[in-house]
Amino acid sequence: MCAPTWPLYNSIGSRMLSPLNCHLLQIPNMQASPFQVIPKPIFPSPINIPPVHRRPPSQRVRAITTSTANETHTPITMSTLEVVDASVGDFWDYQFLFVSQRLETNEPVTLQVVEGAVPMEFPSGTYYLAGPGIFRDDHGSTMHPLDGHGYLRAFTFDGVNGDKFSVKFMARYVNTEAKVEEHDPVTNTWRFRHRGLFSMLKRGEKVWNTKVMKNVANTSVVSWGGRLLCLWDGGEPYEIEPERLDTIGKVKLMDGWDSVVERRSDGGDVWDVAARLLKPILYGVFKMPVKRLLAHYKFDARRNRLLLMSCNAEDIFLPRNNFTFYEFDSNFKVVGKKEFIIPDHLMIHDWAFTATSYILFANRVKLEFTGAMTSFCGITPTIAALSVNPSKETSPIYVLPRFPNEVNYNRDWRVPVEAPSQFWLLHVGNAYESLDENGNSEIQIQASVCSYEWFTLHKLLGYDWQSGKLDPSIMYLNGNKSKKMPHLVQVSIHLDTDGICQRCDIEPLNQWIKSSDFPVINPAFSGSKNKYIYAAAFSGSRRALPNFPYDMVVKLNLSTKSVRTWSADSRRFIGEPTFIAKGSEEDEGYILVVEYAVAVQRCYLVILDSKRIGAADALVARLEVPKHLNFPLGFHGFWASNE
Repeated sequence: MCAPTWPLYNSIGSRMLSPLNCHLLQIPNMQASPFQVIPKPIFPSPINIPPVHRRPPSQRVRAITTSTANETHTPITMSTLEVVDASVGDFWDYQFLFVSQRLETNEPVTLQVVEGAVPMEFPSGTYYLAGPGIFRDDHGSTMHPLDGHGYLRAFTFDGVNGDKFSVKFMARYVNTEAKVEEHDPVTNTWRFRHRGLFSMLKRGEKVWNTKVMKNVANTSVVSWGGRLLCLWDGGEPYEIEPERLDTIGKVKLMDGWDSVVERRSDGGDVWDVAARLLKPILYGVFKMPVKRLLAHYKFDARRNRLLLMSCNAEDIFLPRNNFTFYEFDSNFKVVGKKEFIIPDHLMIHDWAFTATSYILFANRVKLEFTGAMTSFCGITPTIAALSVNPSKETSPIYVLPRFPNEVNYNRDWRVPVEAPSQFWLLHVGNAYESLDENGNSEIQIQASVCSYEWFTLHKLLGYDWQSGKLDPSIMYLNGNKSKKMPHLVQVSIHLDTDGICQRCDIEPLNQWIKSSDFPVINPAFSGSKNKYIYAAAFSGSRRALPNFPYDMVVKLNLSTKSVRTWSADSRRFIGEPTFIAKGSEEDEGYILVVEYAVAVQRCYLVILDSKRIGAADALVARLEVPKHLNFPLGFHGFWASNE
């Protein structure tokens, strides 16, 4: 047995570990604290420790190829992990994806290439990865991963050093107002004072702890107009110095610009009154920002614009949403701003755009009065005030005009397109529209979706706020999992010359039904017709982790309907892939993805040849992050080219 692989077993003896009977524990001899647990003194039967699975050199192929019915099928060969109790092994592997990292780098660290080589022609630039960094303080409180303080990672490809390509690593916490309140830089200790949306404090202020929108800047990162920004679904972004990752400060992108407001013609006065009553409470007592900028942004490659979107603070409580779209040119100057008031109670995380439209998938929620009261009293997390609302069998899609004065737009945008099945949108890969010879248009959206049943607000990522534990099993569902779990789909909206919807279809992308998320494309094709899409997917090799975390990169050819995959080794997971263009062809370039090797407690930056995914030589290079700088699972990344 490899000693670093299962320190939890070594420290607690040979008692049977049960994910359902565990408490938080500070594990000795580790750099940082994950959501650590030990069992109650039950299940005394001993178990054998699962060994680290290592392929011999002759079996290091990680490529898997699948195909559609009209193509030759290559059998999938998977290695067997020798685990006595798979559910126990999988449970602990999941814990190591959320190990807190308190260290920050003061100087860039050169990464060692442990497999392959970085090509000399690799583009020069920096891959930034946003995500949480800490989940447990020094006073017994834990945070949901979505509430963890932002920890920005940077991998800089800064050119040839001798006969090798140098890749340097930096990692720093985003110095948000919340981080200043909760971290003591002198003693390097943490005390969580505000619970955030999904978490509860074990000690300290519970009742009247009204700062519920704790901006941790942990969700996404973007470089635009010479500025690097870290974003979060609920507040203003923070600007970061791009080389040393010092925090410059909060950026007020949403102030000082007039917008065109589209309102309903039939009033809505009751909700106007309710909003006016709520605003002083939300802004003053709960310290919510007037507008909440969403973490997901879009690039209009043809117009060379950055598109952002916000909603109002009161939207979380009212069956009416105020969405504002902002368009910035390459100098970060606002060139367009438009607001839409939609008479529904929605929760939007990601969205889409085309040449003429903004597109919102109506993830419907409802206010839970009891949950709102218990949340206000500090008994439950803030998110307990809401629940998903699956009352409609269809999925409303709002197609909103970007340029109503420039495009012949006769359709009433207040009437949503109704997709024929119910789903919850997770992330959008791309969207575009095309016209036929008669002037009819078709909008295509490629996205990841799941069921309302799977997307339970109180169980995201398996976090149990009552115990402070991470238990991935609470995310699982029975029944037809392929339709309930996150998966890739294509939504087609057919509009006539007046913009009236004639038909809306939804189908799995290339009939690929394995659990998948984080769809990405070559950013040069954003808003235009694309042939390829990439995503993180789950191979199905872990019996106790049937849909997440992901362990392979999938490449879908939308023209041939073929599917190609690259798979990580056993007991290794991956995050969101990022495409880096190298040439003129759409799939000519590289895929960057972080590999989390829980078996050896290491993080690796993996470079794949995007054209070779599905082949045995798809892996270009694997670079190792020093063990003392291991970091938790990241969320969304961005490639900032030096060219």
